[in-house]
Amino acid sequence: MKHSIRKAVGVLALTGLGTAATAEELRIGTASLGGAFYPMGQSISNVVNEHAGGDISMVPIVTGGSVQNPNLIASGEVEIAITNNNLAVLATKGIGPYTATGPIDIGAVAALHPSVLHMVVLADSDIQTIEDLRGKSVAVGPAGGGTLGFVNFLFPLHDMTIEDITPSFVSYSDGFSQLTDGTVDATLALSGYPAGAVMQAAAGAELRFISFSDGMLDAALEANPAFVPVEVSADVYGMADAGMLIGVNNMLVAPNDLDAATVQAVTAAIFDNLAQLQDENANARQIDPAMSLNLAIPLHAGAQAYFDAQ
Repeated sequence: MKHSIRKAVGVLALTGLGTAATAEELRIGTASLGGAFYPMGQSISNVVNEHAGGDISMVPIVTGGSVQNPNLIASGEVEIAITNNNLAVLATKGIGPYTATGPIDIGAVAALHPSVLHMVVLADSDIQTIEDLRGKSVAVGPAGGGTLGFVNFLFPLHDMTIEDITPSFVSYSDGFSQLTDGTVDATLALSGYPAGAVMQAAAGAELRFISFSDGMLDAALEANPAFVPVEVSADVYGMADAGMLIGVNNMLVAPNDLDAATVQAVTAAIFDNLAQLQDENANARQIDPAMSLNLAIPLHAGAQAYFDAQ
């Protein structure tokens, strides 16, 4: 089915913005509350609504996250979405979590911030490494989110499966609330940093990152070159020590049958006003425009037109 931008009847009620009722609406798929995708989607929407012209309106949608978002594009429930490099490749090939859907015809719009797998416990926990999670209660994010994908990738490298833990499938905000109130022993969250849910938890409790055992981070990076090592300094969350974590770069994607002029206008709104976006959103300060020319899937024709004109 061809994707068409819905006329934004009711946009005023959804966004509270002074957008005319005849503006075309783009719904941007983000993730659950407490991570970095939803505020990023909010900030992108603000920039687009201000600078893309009165004919385009964008509204952020809470979703299951990076795994679910390509499927939401395929079903027409969102017109544009945030996912990560690895999942974008799987979606275009119709493999992994997209086997049932089949290949999804999406193109890249823009490189965004990286997400890192926050593996967090209370500072006095006896959990030091991923292996120590065996037999523990662990918040792993929503069932359709990217955190679970990392769990299913990392655990087998440690001779574990998700059945070796008692998982709690909740939003990032709820997962870190469960950690601080003792409902779970650890919380995992794939998010840009600083993540709001972690910041909130750190305000009332001393936290610590779980570490990789010797050689295991290198083994993970070798097993999937799409992933990258990311050091999160101690001062980000007020921890005693920095964390050496695993991460992945994120991108904004859209169906290739979405009007090229619309996508070009969205891309221009983002990159022509990047300083404004970065003032509003701390994660946006990690966006490097040059990375949009070296993504894991081809650019959407509209995005390509924007970068060709630069």
